[in-house]
Amino acid sequence: MDSAAVRSTAFFIGDVALDDYYTAERWPELADKAPFDATGSYVGGMIANAASVHAGLGGPTEFISLLNDGPLSQRLCADLGNHGLGTTHMLYDPEVPDSRNMIFLVGGEHVVLYAETGDSPMMLPPTAMEALNAPGFLYTTLSRAKRLRAGTSTGDAVLAQLRGHGRRVVFDLDVEGFVAGDEGYLHGAEVIIMNQIGFQLSFGEPDPAAVAAWMRKHEVGTVIRTLAAAGAEIHDGTGVQTVPGYTVPVVDVTGAGDTFGGALVFALSESTGLRPAVEFAVAAASRAVTIEGPRGGVAAREDVEEFRRARTASEART
Repeated sequence: MDSAAVRSTAFFIGDVALDDYYTAERWPELADKAPFDATGSYVGGMIANAASVHAGLGGPTEFISLLNDGPLSQRLCADLGNHGLGTTHMLYDPEVPDSRNMIFLVGGEHVVLYAETGDSPMMLPPTAMEALNAPGFLYTTLSRAKRLRAGTSTGDAVLAQLRGHGRRVVFDLDVEGFVAGDEGYLHGAEVIIMNQIGFQLSFGEPDPAAVAAWMRKHEVGTVIRTLAAAGAEIHDGTGVQTVPGYTVPVVDVTGAGDTFGGALVFALSESTGLRPAVEFAVAAASRAVTIEGPRGGVAAREDVEEFRRARTASEART
């Protein structure tokens, strides 16, 4: 990566929450019961995790969410600042509920229960739009994009304006994917990331030709399907490349996808080519699952590179 590259500020628009962690031997069925242990609380949230990873790697980072102005929100914002994120353009509404999640670690996987914080419009003031109307990355979700407003402009028009000013939009669609009617928001995206569940819901059975045709129609640069321990699959509009994963001891998969997204934006911002950027993101995500907590992926670039060297050497010996 070119450390001399000029780094523009990446904006992350989405959720930040307090994650309360629990462990259980099994997940109960309906009308069943099972014991669990409370193991601690961490500040998390899908987009906040990705933003923290980006900042930890050295990327200038601004974060925007819609919160109330209570003690928990103040704690969340303080934590973001401690991780190097700017919150100058944070939005506040006293009617928004507290943002918190319950995360259960069960059998090497996780179950997330989250409090609904509503779908109030996120009104971006002129100062925020001025900052966003500049070259750089914007990382967000489809649900948040639909809530964006600027003056009389709705979310799809806001994104189109930002793209016109050189803002490169990256969507993290995770498990939700997209449905017919969402294309206006996704049109012109630089990258769309989704896991295997989200990909299945969006495209059905993997058909590279159909995915490429959809990308051309909607002028999407890249679609990435993350494959958990198997790595990731890159659809670049002309073909498919697979980037292998790493064999690691799994402690907590929470935040692995967020780590992938934050690391990918950082690597692409460093003028890295697409495949090397995905390779870096896969390594960062693989390292993240060896650490408990939603911010396990926060690390310096040198830490990720050392992980890659160590794992490559270890796997070469086996």
